[in-house]
Amino acid sequence: MQKTSCQLILGSASPRRKELLERTFLPFKIITSDAPELSEKTNPAEYVEDLALLKAKDVYNKVDSHSIVLGSDTVVSSEGRILEKPKDTNHAREMLQSLSGKSHEVFTGVCLIGQGRQSLFSVKTTVNFSKIPSDLLELYLETGDSLDKAGAYGIQGMGLCFIDSIDGSYSNVVGLPLSHTLREIEKLAKEINPGIKNWRSCFE
Repeated sequence: MQKTSCQLILGSASPRRKELLERTFLPFKIITSDAPELSEKTNPAEYVEDLALLKAKDVYNKVDSHSIVLGSDTVVSSEGRILEKPKDTNHAREMLQSLSGKSHEVFTGVCLIGQGRQSLFSVKTTVNFSKIPSDLLELYLETGDSLDKAGAYGIQGMGLCFIDSIDGSYSNVVGLPLSHTLREIEKLAKEINPGIKNWRSCFE
């Protein structure tokens, strides 16, 4: 059987997702979605899956049929509220104050679409915050790091100072549950090329 080659496409402009996906040793290109990020879902797992699917579909319509597109979305969920990126510094301050000294969940939805196949899933990680000292909070806000991150913090940066512990995938909090995603990419590649010994060789 002739091998079918695949082009992996990351449908995200996030530098964090790019860095994470590079660690899979798979070649990929980046094509961002132009679709409005709107969902009527209120359950956080369903919400991120809905947006991941929306982004993946939008990018898939722009590429050729040999592509596998990865769409993703991440939110923080706290006390029944879905927290996305803050609107400004004051909004970021309010978010972080609401998370201070409590536990919350980070949900990332991932959608893979390619060659008549689709994989859609979400992963949850519980993050336990310590009480954030007011001086540390203001110093963090001055960096601007909070403004482009769901929940107004990044675990991979200075926001790590707020975190006592996590239960679940670290990379999920960064923006892509890497181990789970890699398994799903492998599964898709093998479905497209049944019986292949080296599934990584499918990717250009």
